[in-house]
Amino acid sequence: MSDELWTAAQAADYLGAATPDSARRTLSRWGVKAAEYAPDPDSGRVTARYRAGDVRTAKAARPGRGARTDLA
Repeated sequence: MSDELWTAAQAADYLGAATPDSARRTLSRWGVKAAEYAPDPDSGRVTARYRAGDVRTAKAARPGRGARTDLA
C-alpha cells in the first residue's frame, strides 16, 4: 500500500463531501485517524493528513444506501 497522504480537502473530493470539515467529521466517525500534522504551504496553519488507503478502505466498508444498522 502506498504512503500517499491526503488533506481533508482531497479526502472531501474523493468522498463527495461538501466541505473539508464535513470530510473530517465523516472520517472521525469511521475511525480514520490523521497520519500526520504538517503546516499548509499556503496558509502556514497546521493541517491533518490522512492515509489515502485508509480513506479508500473506510469508504468501501461503509454500509450501503438505506442500510438499517439499527436492526443488526
